[in-house]
Amino acid sequence: MAENSPIEWTDATWNPVAGCSVASSGCTNCYAMRMAARLEVMGVPKYHGLTRKSGGRAKWTGEVRCDETALAMPYRWRKPRKVFVNSMSDLFHAEVPIEFIRKVWSVMAATPRHDYQLLTKRPDRMREVLSRDEFKVLPNVWIGTSVEGPKVVDRIVHLRETPAAIRFISFEPLIGQIDDANLDGIAWAIVGGESGPAARQMNEQWVWAIERLCRRYDTAFFFKQWGGKNKKATGRLLGGRTYDEMPAYISG
Repeated sequence: MAENSPIEWTDATWNPVAGCSVASSGCTNCYAMRMAARLEVMGVPKYHGLTRKSGGRAKWTGEVRCDETALAMPYRWRKPRKVFVNSMSDLFHAEVPIEFIRKVWSVMAATPRHDYQLLTKRPDRMREVLSRDEFKVLPNVWIGTSVEGPKVVDRIVHLRETPAAIRFISFEPLIGQIDDANLDGIAWAIVGGESGPAARQMNEQWVWAIERLCRRYDTAFFFKQWGGKNKKATGRLLGGRTYDEMPAYISG
């Protein structure tokens, strides 16, 4: 958990779940795998055994761990903040029991001062779970999915069919051109390049293509970073300016 997150579009991270598995090509160089391995070396029990070495790099083992003690954290944050939920995992991973998702949902309902940002690469399960009557739409919960390239654009359909106050897409790491995606009902789009030692390059035209889609669908556009081996060096200017647009609240 991070009291102050370095992620440009959030204020803090909250990880009631740890561990994951590769879902698509956007996971190849996942920063969370590297961080989990580092935390295990540092002696953090929560991350023990969640990664293994393969080809000299950390890879998920597929084990997923629910952390009951982490559920108390949002209550301690008195100041309202945007909270990225499970930056080190995926709340809608198949190995996360629905009973635990229910507990996470209850915490978010009980702390309406915070805005929670849920991001998944498994929007099909998210839609199935959150369509149940017991999961009421919470105005302070933003629901999103990752779309790294054209092969997974269909995730947007599952997202749009998920009951939510705000729906968003993270086009990060953007590793392919997306010329035509239906952003109807999508309030916010984040675009970013991959970062880290094996980062794949992002083409500027891919970014502008999504920016144009956002204008067509009146979707807020947030450009996070160019990425690369040194993301600080490449920065986050697009066309000589920053794009820090945030979503307006919508009902759905």
